[in-house]
Amino acid sequence: MSAAPADAPNSLPLARLLGHAADALQAVRAGRSLDAALAACPGDARPGTQALAFHVLRWLGSAQAVRKRLAPRTPPPKIDALLTCALALLWPPGAPPYADHVLVDQAVRAARERGARDGGAFVNAVLRRFVREREALVVALTAPGADAEARWNHPAWWVKQLRADWPAHWQHMLEADNRHPPMTLRANARRGDAAGAVARLAAHGIAARALGSHTLVLDRPLAVQRIAGFAEGELSVQDAAAQRAAPLLIGAGLPPGARVLDACAAPGGKTAHLLELADLDLLALDHDAARLARVAENLARLGLQARLLAGDAGDPAAWWDGQAFDAILLDAPCSASGVVRRHPDVRWLRRAGDIAALARTQARLLDALWPLLARGGRLLYCTCSVFRAEGEAVIDAFLQRQGQTGGARRLPAPGHLPGLADNADAGAADLAQAASDGFFYALIEKADH
Repeated sequence: MSAAPADAPNSLPLARLLGHAADALQAVRAGRSLDAALAACPGDARPGTQALAFHVLRWLGSAQAVRKRLAPRTPPPKIDALLTCALALLWPPGAPPYADHVLVDQAVRAARERGARDGGAFVNAVLRRFVREREALVVALTAPGADAEARWNHPAWWVKQLRADWPAHWQHMLEADNRHPPMTLRANARRGDAAGAVARLAAHGIAARALGSHTLVLDRPLAVQRIAGFAEGELSVQDAAAQRAAPLLIGAGLPPGARVLDACAAPGGKTAHLLELADLDLLALDHDAARLARVAENLARLGLQARLLAGDAGDPAAWWDGQAFDAILLDAPCSASGVVRRHPDVRWLRRAGDIAALARTQARLLDALWPLLARGGRLLYCTCSVFRAEGEAVIDAFLQRQGQTGGARRLPAPGHLPGLADNADAGAADLAQAASDGFFYALIEKADH
């Protein structure tokens, strides 16, 4: 969970944090994730760097457009990244996080520290010009018909796809991507409910409100180490949209000891939720053994147990014991387009061709896992994507392949959730009080004859 830029530690010079944020931007431009870039950042600077980097990536399209207008000739990469970061922090999506003179002074200092010849003077000139002309530049770059990337701070192909998929909502969805997400928690059903968790948090001076029987949201995001009850396994961090998975799969109830497969389990949030709600013989599978370690850590903290196995869900012959599962959860690899507000680098890392490739992977996984499901069993397919090519289109094609010969029948489920406050369906009105992440859910039953 990110903090606002203003929450960056005051003990570290802003110039130093700007330098690290520029390094992070260079890493994202080179195709690395922000998480990987932050892992390389010195520990004492990481929180402040993350806060700056999140802000920069949310307003990167506008900042890059401004840089091209004010400095048509691209400066050296280190200076270009630093200048872009400073412009993003001066861009007015509300109140910029630092006073103009402070930001300009510290950016100039950072440029000098980065060792580029005349870099400080160049950065100073561009930033001071931007401050003078900011109002006119903002009007020009956000006007109807302006460059899509500059106006919406998403790649042009992303804007085009979202507009096609969500003609009535696309603008609101793009705007929502740049808002700070709420910190939503899940109360461990084996320890209590959301109302009890809210009361316990209040006793520790932490304000929260319940959104459902086991869902609550903090008034202000906190580091998990500061959340009363987290270390003891009473609470987990999980968005309201993701909390729909376990109740959907369990449905009216699975018999005690039912065999359940969580096919792409890491980091384990949905695995744990399933085990909190029912006594299950659960196999948590993931292709990445290192990521399975996180599942083990989460389960240990919550006092839960599951069988963990490293393996490719698309190649059951390599790991399946031949016994059918009563239920399967497939949280498939996807574009993560529904969680961009939590991972603002995703929009800049994805390419238009990735969506079709991911849809092929999703189809392959569905076809591979369907034979493992027992007659009368249920498979829940979900992605944290708002693109219809990774949701409805994948399921429609699957049902055409399996509907007759495979006995597949679709059951009620939310379908596409666009990541807006009106995500609610008839069974989840309480969750609509706060906008949740974008998701897709399809529940499929295998005929019992």
